[in-house]
Amino acid sequence: MFPASRYSYQAHRCARLLQKIKTEHATPQLYTALHRRACSTVSTPRITTHYTIHPRDKDPRWEGVEMERFADEADVVIVGGGPAGLAAAIRLKQLANKHEKELRVCLVEKAPQIGAHTLSGACLEPSALTELIPDWKERGAPLNTPVTEDVFSILTEKYRIPVPILPGLPMQNHGNYIVRMGNLVRWLGEQAEELGVELYPGYAAAEVLFHEDGSVKGIATNDVGIAKDGSPKDIFERGMELHAKVTLFGEGCHGHLAKQLYNKFNLRENCEPQTYAIGLKELWMIDEKKWRPGRVEHSVGWPLDRNTYGGSFLYHLNEGEPLVALGFVVGLDYTNPYLSPFREFQRWKHHPFVAPTLEGGQRIAYGARALNEGGCQSIPKLTFPGGLLIGCSPGFMNVPKIKGTHTAMKSGMLAAEAIFPKLTAETLDSETAGLHVPEYAENLKNSWVWKELYAVRNIRPSFHNYFGLYGGMIYTGIFYWIFRGKEPWTLKHCGTDANQLKPAKECTPIEYPKPDGKISFDLLSSVALSGTNHEGDQPPHLTLKDDSIPVARNLGIYDGPEQRFCPAGVYEYVPLDTGDGMRLQINAQNCVHCKTCDIKDPSQNINWVVPEGGGGPAYNGM
Repeated sequence: MFPASRYSYQAHRCARLLQKIKTEHATPQLYTALHRRACSTVSTPRITTHYTIHPRDKDPRWEGVEMERFADEADVVIVGGGPAGLAAAIRLKQLANKHEKELRVCLVEKAPQIGAHTLSGACLEPSALTELIPDWKERGAPLNTPVTEDVFSILTEKYRIPVPILPGLPMQNHGNYIVRMGNLVRWLGEQAEELGVELYPGYAAAEVLFHEDGSVKGIATNDVGIAKDGSPKDIFERGMELHAKVTLFGEGCHGHLAKQLYNKFNLRENCEPQTYAIGLKELWMIDEKKWRPGRVEHSVGWPLDRNTYGGSFLYHLNEGEPLVALGFVVGLDYTNPYLSPFREFQRWKHHPFVAPTLEGGQRIAYGARALNEGGCQSIPKLTFPGGLLIGCSPGFMNVPKIKGTHTAMKSGMLAAEAIFPKLTAETLDSETAGLHVPEYAENLKNSWVWKELYAVRNIRPSFHNYFGLYGGMIYTGIFYWIFRGKEPWTLKHCGTDANQLKPAKECTPIEYPKPDGKISFDLLSSVALSGTNHEGDQPPHLTLKDDSIPVARNLGIYDGPEQRFCPAGVYEYVPLDTGDGMRLQINAQNCVHCKTCDIKDPSQNINWVVPEGGGGPAYNGM
């Protein structure tokens, strides 16, 4: 990688030190410190131009630029227009209307339309929706496909082993609905607006604001009109500040503001590290003769090995045309840096049990999103002065059910019910300027959400055993189906997903078949179906804390895993113009906002921040 004839003494010294670190498997922290010291004289192509890495107060190009922001006041500000955020907004306005109280509720969403960034399987358990809007059927909620048939399989390379779904197992879907989650979220947005919630799609919350006493004051939306090199354009405008008595953070899985709050308020001090998966999804129009509306299929096994957690889904929708939603989920605690979740998904579609459904059909949409898998032992502290965490941001997904919408919505409702009496009390009972509502966390632990998550808490970590998938299934059968999760212990996860990758030299490269263009497809044609679009002349929102680490560490030790775990072709290693090395190229315009890179990067050098509001995927009912 670093031929001595082409480099100075300092660069050669750097290369020798990197090789030593690579051999000894140094920790990321030690690596970074030694790398910066030894390689400080080596020129690295500049990648990151974002102001979160290169502050504007130290950039002469920003001298004299007006930086004052307009501020507005609300009672409650909600970040994120997903199921949790909208459920919280609706419940707040329901309570305000019932008690004849004036309450201003503002919700900001980075997508250009409510629901445009929403992606889920999805098989919905309607319990929380029924609690929130009992007459949802009469109001036209887009729940058109009740589940009529449940199929579960273990796949080998050529065969299928059927597994009976016994009553009481979490995979049973009787009474549930197959939905296009983006459509449901859009409908929830309409219900919220009817109640008087102020929705602001196309406004990305870029910054948490704090009072002088350290409590949360609100949020600021992103600035616009910044060039790719980080300089101000003629059209530069500052974002807007939204102040509130209390702010709800419902950004979805691995929210970038939630990450800041974890650190500021030490919210993860008494919980396990969160663990994640990546879910990839496609919508297909299939031959009507193969269409079985209401049929739900799940599988585990091939093409993943027994020690890689994951599985598939294939749902037959009933929306007037022969649509199926299919997808593949891979746990991000996998160890082989050569694994590509996208290509595993494409390979799975060729299984003899799956391919016949798709043959002769047409793929019409594609997308991907990270999801929480840590369970109740990974839920952080949920409240802090001035704010609360709701939905998939802290992580309420029931992993064996593969469902989190009902728990996310309920968390938003519980947050609203805890906030409302404090907001409307004659005297504001708070020791800080930002309202602190610890009752929310207490109410959640006394609700069916916590009971449900506690019962399945050991299922996901039980897969970390010699037998992998099969050991986990045996554990589930014994301790969940028989004892209903009442075992007197709680299993731990194996640490963060970023620390699970092995060096490339310890792993076998995976040879993936070429896509046939009929059932399996290449990455870029898939991204085109996501409708993803960003303003090209803006700083890349995939920021690097140190631009030199990707080549030196990620490529040098792990053979560049970001070019495989990213489901959108954002990361590429390309030759330097001089021809004497490689550089990382970030194609930020491809990003589908899945957050996988921020989670899985073995150096934890990538920090995902919001791009200009309205950028990203344009999912239509995903």
